[in-house]
Amino acid sequence: MKVFIAEKPSMARELAKCLPGPQRRGNGCIYTGGGIVTWAYGHVLQQAEPEVYDAAFKKWRAQDLPIIPEKWQLLVSSAAREQFEIIRSLIDEADSIVNAGDPDREGQLLIDEILDYVGTTKPVERILLNALDEKSIHESLADLRDNKDFRPLKDSALARSRADWLMGMNLSRAYTLAARRQGHKGVFPVGRVKTPTLALVVRRQRELDNFRPVTYYLVKADFDYGDGCLRAQWQPQDTQGGIDAENRCVDKDVAEEILRKLEGKPDGLVTERRVIHKKEPQRLPHSLSSLQVEAGKKYGYSPQQVLDTAQQLYERKLTTYPRSDCEYLPLNQRRDAAKILENLSGLAGDSLANWAGEADCTVKSRAWNDSKITAHHAIIPTTVICPYDKLSEIQRNIYFLIALAYIAQFYDVHEYDSQRITVRAVEENFIAYGKTVTVPGWKSLYGRDKADDGEEEKGELPALRKGMAVTYRAGLIDEKETKPPPRFTASTLLAAMKEIYKYVKDDGLKKKLKEVQGIGTEATRATIINELIARKFLLEEGKKKYLVPADSAYVLIDSLPDELSYPDETAIWEERLHQMSLGKDDLQSFLADQIEFLKRLIGRAAAASVAAADKAAGKRCPDCGKMMIKRNGKFGEFYGCTGYPECRHTEAVESASQEVSEYTCPRCRTGRFIKRKGLYGDYWLCSNGNCRTRCADVGGVPSIYVKSE
Repeated sequence: MKVFIAEKPSMARELAKCLPGPQRRGNGCIYTGGGIVTWAYGHVLQQAEPEVYDAAFKKWRAQDLPIIPEKWQLLVSSAAREQFEIIRSLIDEADSIVNAGDPDREGQLLIDEILDYVGTTKPVERILLNALDEKSIHESLADLRDNKDFRPLKDSALARSRADWLMGMNLSRAYTLAARRQGHKGVFPVGRVKTPTLALVVRRQRELDNFRPVTYYLVKADFDYGDGCLRAQWQPQDTQGGIDAENRCVDKDVAEEILRKLEGKPDGLVTERRVIHKKEPQRLPHSLSSLQVEAGKKYGYSPQQVLDTAQQLYERKLTTYPRSDCEYLPLNQRRDAAKILENLSGLAGDSLANWAGEADCTVKSRAWNDSKITAHHAIIPTTVICPYDKLSEIQRNIYFLIALAYIAQFYDVHEYDSQRITVRAVEENFIAYGKTVTVPGWKSLYGRDKADDGEEEKGELPALRKGMAVTYRAGLIDEKETKPPPRFTASTLLAAMKEIYKYVKDDGLKKKLKEVQGIGTEATRATIINELIARKFLLEEGKKKYLVPADSAYVLIDSLPDELSYPDETAIWEERLHQMSLGKDDLQSFLADQIEFLKRLIGRAAAASVAAADKAAGKRCPDCGKMMIKRNGKFGEFYGCTGYPECRHTEAVESASQEVSEYTCPRCRTGRFIKRKGLYGDYWLCSNGNCRTRCADVGGVPSIYVKSE
């Protein structure tokens, strides 16, 4: 008897339909002529808490750290105990077993850990279900593989699980205990991925708080060449005065002087005409992350909404496996292309139908690459006809994005001529950029993208030759202002987690980590962000739900060393996990290195607590007499009473750069107003860390004290 163990009931039902009959429903399973299909409910086994290993660990004590299990223990989840016993009994009766977990590392581990827990030695095969339509399932049933081939995938998931346990359990205790010694209350949760993700938002908010806009000037000159006029932009030389480090002109007098020189000596000469033919290959189909990011930008959906909707489409057999981190397709999928495009071209009244009808099945994009495929491939439509008009709005929108990216694979490469003309006048260079599209290709599906709307490349340039004389006719000075970095939303934060190489502290690591899969997994990134929001470390503001750190986020991140708050180390660990899934790293050496890293960080926690206590020595709370310590809040440093929350007294940390008013805040009646510089000018802020009343600066006085005329 063969027993199939699926990851969830919905997958088990679809799998059972494709096995020979007769079929009948049993208790927690489905009997078929081809075997018995049963199912788990996600992870039915959970990592044991520290106190399971030793009852003494229930109390948090620094001397017990690090807690490192000699033999790792799993416990059956209370919610899944009945189903687990059904699975166990079926394994006992089976002649062979099929692991039907999701086609990723977590799906591999989820079933394998059950088999390891019950200690079975029976033969195990693996089925990879990238889609739940009957055609795909039948093909997968005909291609069962030895489960041992996927041991590296299992080890990678196991390493991730154990590393998260080691870091979370030990460092949360270490830094919580350190914080308590400094007077903080509550728990400081530290996570291998969660913490550097939170730190991204904290650092971005501080960039915004400290941002000072810089005014700069663009000099644009119109040059006559007989039949027309060319507009070119002045390119300052490195030695030019009034230029900042970014080679921007920040002195308007310098810009005006350039125009005066041109008026006095208008003759110019074309010194260069360069045309480069460029090709832009078809965008790749969607992984979960790319789908979440695009849906967030286009429709404002949260990552969790996108994942939930993609899962619904998958379970309706309309699209393939949603938790994919792959953006490539296997060559054998090409045989389904004609059928999928035919189905899409039949979607009445939708633009997808027109685009699919004009697609060319003979076009082979870079997406078709077997060497890029692991356990799963990109998210694409299945051969099942989509009832498009019966889908909900969000389902239609997500299906649209998935289908559109698939159709793009059957359009030509986008081709264009990139043009540059350089004019030399008054011993200065003026440059004009242009772009001529020669083959619209796949970009005709997406319209004009933002990259084409920049200052440099606008349209076709005139056919001026090198050596041609031109004459200055008129000019203008375009005043610009530098913009602050964009605030994170859930979608853009998820994109940052995927492209983590952009945010590492060590610039030398950026190139090395560019190919890394990011931090977290396709399935967990949205969950991590949601957890930070649910635990009130991150707040959502405004219609676009910008992410803003809560005061607790600043306190947590400021208490941690760079190894935890910057993503460098986490990104390196993630790369090792990826290599392990390919069989190029091993579980034991990974965990040994994690433990050494962990021990160093626990030592840092003890040292950090002593340093923080020394910094606050001698400053007492005037209300209760307890120690005052320096803390970092959303608006900078302040002294807070260690008796918090019973005593809420705070005091400003005064420095030469701060202007402290004589006024006491009328709301809390304890803090004084401190003048600060913000994104939109000076403002006054109450020094009480629990009040933080803000008001405008009116004539050097907080606006709350300014009486209307």
